[in-house]
Amino acid sequence: MNIFFGTDGWRDYLDSHINETSVALVAQAFADYVNQQGTGQQIAVAFDTRRNSGVFATIFSEVLSGNGINVLLSDKVVPTPVLSFTTKNKDCFAGVMITASHNPPVYNGIKFKSALGGPFSSEETRLVEEFLYKSAVRQSKTNVNIVDMLPDYISHIESLIDFSAIRKAGIPVLIDSMGGAGKTVLQDILHKHGCVATTIFGDASETFHGRLAEPIEQNLAPLMYELNRGNFAFGVATDGDADRVGVCLDNGKWLSAQNTILLLVDYLKRVRKASGGIIKTSSVSDKIRCFFEADDVPVHEVQVGFKYIADIMVKEIIAFGGEESGGFGFGMHIPERDGVFSSLMLLEMLAVSRFRKLSEYLADRQLAMGDIFYDRIDMHYDKPDKNNLLPWASESKISNIGDNKITKTASFLSSRGVVNGLKFILEGDCRWLLIRSSETENIIRYYAEGQNNKEVIELLSLGQNLLNKISNLKQKQA
Repeated sequence: MNIFFGTDGWRDYLDSHINETSVALVAQAFADYVNQQGTGQQIAVAFDTRRNSGVFATIFSEVLSGNGINVLLSDKVVPTPVLSFTTKNKDCFAGVMITASHNPPVYNGIKFKSALGGPFSSEETRLVEEFLYKSAVRQSKTNVNIVDMLPDYISHIESLIDFSAIRKAGIPVLIDSMGGAGKTVLQDILHKHGCVATTIFGDASETFHGRLAEPIEQNLAPLMYELNRGNFAFGVATDGDADRVGVCLDNGKWLSAQNTILLLVDYLKRVRKASGGIIKTSSVSDKIRCFFEADDVPVHEVQVGFKYIADIMVKEIIAFGGEESGGFGFGMHIPERDGVFSSLMLLEMLAVSRFRKLSEYLADRQLAMGDIFYDRIDMHYDKPDKNNLLPWASESKISNIGDNKITKTASFLSSRGVVNGLKFILEGDCRWLLIRSSETENIIRYYAEGQNNKEVIELLSLGQNLLNKISNLKQKQA
């Protein structure tokens, strides 16, 4: 079978593609890559709650062992950020997480992690892929060491979060682990420090209890229902491998990732006085730039995908990096998304304020920073010119989007070096249109931020019209 890696690993269908044989093949390629870098390397391996994840982690570990590589294999299901922290904390050459993150339960996957605790670079992943099918699979149990990865991770975050403030505030949080790797980790940490927390769907489920384990509004009806029934400060949900978080207010309403990012950056900079710059993916609100950019606080804008955030986090002093999908990284922690740590930071943020409900805190901060007017639409597009539209648009001299003057155009490249994202910055504050073409699906995504909801709708419509005109023009020229 043909195995094609993504930016930091491999995700595919269980059984037909990802099975014991194919996992062993990938493990052998990974072992060959590791051994090419030098002998005596150590690798950390962990797994999520999906079907066969534990089996695949054992196979992967035994193949590494068969190639003379020392392995630290988790003794239980843990979140991806726990594996990432272990990789860095134990001075491992790399880490391997068996997970398909938020994908449906018919998928599984393999994520590669760097020695610094962040995602593998695209180049590192490509080099591993080049070793596929080059060597016969070698397997042994000799160098596999079963370890508990949680204690060191918990000790680390205990040094960073003000649990005393959370305990004194007495703010109860509701946690939806969605049957994923978060399980009751967040609740257990809070209970240890005398803080109030309740978990739903904290037991491991191969099918995530019949839901998609992606913490976005349409998947969080159970969390919203329980928030409306109970007396909680707010609710959080972590995805299948607990590296992302979704937030709901105490009244059961969804808090968008855009607002969550703004609140976190505001807290880190205004209250915690965290040093360093801020990184945001191109689809995140420009309010970050408007309110926080300064000579000593550069705001970096990168391609959509947390690996692009991590690339900067390992090189510069960074306070925070965030993406629209709910992946947040903190410079004080690791260059990795962490849904557990992000939830604790939100709790601390509320605890040290004068408010005891997140809805009240949000209302107060919106008085200072205003509302975010933003939306995104995903449009099906199955014409053969899909991947040519944005390269064509980037070569065109586009000066206006409708009646809106363009002050800057930013291009973003795919892993193959082709333009797959174009962002048009428009006159005025927080006004832009972003268009992205999916590399794997027949979808073109349109994102916009404006001064009101009507303007956002208009910008999204203008974006679709723009690509349609370019497509029609190129067809006539052909």
